[in-house]
Amino acid sequence: MKLVIVESPAKAKTIEKYLGEGFVVRASVGHVRDLPKSNKTAIDIKKGFVPNYEVVDKKKDVIAELKKLAKKADEVILASDPDREGEAIAWHVKEVLNLKNPKRIVFNEITKEAVQAALNNPRAIDEDLRQAQEARRVLDRLVGYDLSGLIWKKVRYGLSAGRVQSPALRILMEREREIRAFIPEKYWVITAHTESATHIPIELTCTEEPKTEKAADAIVSAAKKSDWKVASIKESGAKRTPKPPFTTSTMQQAASSRLGYAPSRTMGVAQKLYEAGLITYMRTDSTNLSQQALDQISKVVEAEYGKDHIELREYKTKSKSAQEAHEAIRPSSISKMAAGRNEEQKRLYSLIWARTVSSQMIDAEIARTKITAEVAHKDVPNFAVTGSRVIKEGWLRADISARGEDVELPKVTEGEVLNAKNIESLGKETQPLPRYTEARLIKELEKRGIGRPSTYAAIMRTLNDRGYVTKEGRTLIPTDTGDVVSSFLEEHFGNYISDTFTSNMEDELDDIASGKRKYLKTLKDFYTPFSKQVASKEDIPKLTNLGPVSKEFLCPECDSDMVFKLSKNGKFMSCAKFPDCQGARKDDGGIIEPPKEIGEKCPKCGEPGPRSKQDPGKLVMREGRFGMFISCDRYPKCKYIKQDNTLNSTGVTCTDCKDGEIIERHGRFGAFYSCSNYPECKLAIKAKPTGNLCPMCNKLMMEGTKTIPERCSVKTCPNHNPHKLEDK
Repeated sequence: MKLVIVESPAKAKTIEKYLGEGFVVRASVGHVRDLPKSNKTAIDIKKGFVPNYEVVDKKKDVIAELKKLAKKADEVILASDPDREGEAIAWHVKEVLNLKNPKRIVFNEITKEAVQAALNNPRAIDEDLRQAQEARRVLDRLVGYDLSGLIWKKVRYGLSAGRVQSPALRILMEREREIRAFIPEKYWVITAHTESATHIPIELTCTEEPKTEKAADAIVSAAKKSDWKVASIKESGAKRTPKPPFTTSTMQQAASSRLGYAPSRTMGVAQKLYEAGLITYMRTDSTNLSQQALDQISKVVEAEYGKDHIELREYKTKSKSAQEAHEAIRPSSISKMAAGRNEEQKRLYSLIWARTVSSQMIDAEIARTKITAEVAHKDVPNFAVTGSRVIKEGWLRADISARGEDVELPKVTEGEVLNAKNIESLGKETQPLPRYTEARLIKELEKRGIGRPSTYAAIMRTLNDRGYVTKEGRTLIPTDTGDVVSSFLEEHFGNYISDTFTSNMEDELDDIASGKRKYLKTLKDFYTPFSKQVASKEDIPKLTNLGPVSKEFLCPECDSDMVFKLSKNGKFMSCAKFPDCQGARKDDGGIIEPPKEIGEKCPKCGEPGPRSKQDPGKLVMREGRFGMFISCDRYPKCKYIKQDNTLNSTGVTCTDCKDGEIIERHGRFGAFYSCSNYPECKLAIKAKPTGNLCPMCNKLMMEGTKTIPERCSVKTCPNHNPHKLEDK
């Protein structure tokens, strides 16, 4: 028996169909080992940055099963993904299972032919690739812990920094500061609604935009009294060339702008398509297509659009780190024009199919026309309108959504008289550069060489999860917290979050992967000066306030000046005499009621006992983000919060502690449900419990969707996705 080990159960299921008898395929379900949470034991710096890995708790049962199977197997084949992360997973599995000489196979698509070809060409684990992943993981841990620890001390507890997330945040904040500093200028757009000699309407715009209303009114007045005629008609041809096949970043950008998918959602959907054998591997920098794929595309284009639409092209990959042996993201079978198990998979697959096929088709031909009108008055500038239309669709036949709208202009002749029916001016203001969307930020990071395709989705998710940005539609808006953290890092560690440093570090990690650079030297060259710089900042003063508040807002308690401070939920105004005065206002100036004692001792630290002898706690009424609540006045030393469980109780008993009830709460991401005995009992679920217990794991069932009315609340339980159980 031959044992094949992959990362995911879905991938295992697909591969198992192709291998048949004599093979057993099992999944490691991602990484089986990781660095411990405690940084004290995570990395042994003195011994040469040696990581001290530990087995992930949730994977102990998985490892036990793999060990049993490995002992029985004649041969163990490691078939994790063909990138750094996949190589690391293969190595960790080898170490945990004590495998001597396991075979390593890789494939860029999960098809019978690709899997068979990989089995015929096994290799050893690529130690360079594996060490590149390890170097990235260790670097991220060292930077994250050292910088975050300093920020906790000097700014506020609970904040964080990262090797790549912090440069991304800096880019967002640089744009935000430009927007804040931008001074808009007024201008006027003048539009003329005219008719041709054949009574066809033509809307023309003045070629000049006056800076004052008086100048605009003068042009409108003169234009209304004057004769109009067509001064010139200019026609020109242009070609639109197709775009290259998708890389990871361009797929994320296109899915964001066309489908409205966040990068993490795009990668999750693409992962499902890959594991089902429908597309090639979705983490790639390459725009290459295999000869087999090109042959398939040629057949499809000829059948669907005609032989004259084929134009095979070779696209040069822009990324310095791209592995040309890898392919771009494409359908595994080009003849499948539609695929996917649900709507979001189908939409992403269609996007990938259209980009792949259109990349090997002829140019589209566009006709552009500009009509310029002349007004018989020396003080009135010309008016003009530009139109365009597709005269030969070419590749746009395959990628219809890339076409855009035609602006058709009527047929007119030079010198033809126009009748001005109405002329109007509209006052506007110049606008600053727009804030970044996730798609634009990914494009910017790629352009600057910051991060790699496999990390972009995680960067976006981290910025959002840390509360450094909020999303309005697709736009990323830095929060007060993001502003404070970025400003602190730019002031004290600007050299380490610069474009140049971050890009060069990515190149060094790529050099480890290609065997050009050594792990120890890279880590030592980075960490020696970095740790000294962190240590040198230990004595800088704590950032207790963020600057003075306008005299418009004085302390509501003592009429003293106020200063801005940072709380967990953003900026607020605090009395400059704090802690002697507790006066505070919200960011918009609204008064924050100070904590008021309610005449009760804290049941956690105010009752007789060792803690209460020194500093007994009292219960106070406070105003929080979601309204008034009662807590201990010793917060944050004592985190007791009095629960009014009768208001939001679901009446469902907690299955973990058997004592509390599940109640509705509100957090940063909206409503959720948890045990009334929190924090002693930490059971929490994302949807309302139905009161039923799961027949598979005996945990709470919760409300689902229209198509899945009820599901298990435990993510690891198969009944969390009951629709998949029905498919088996």
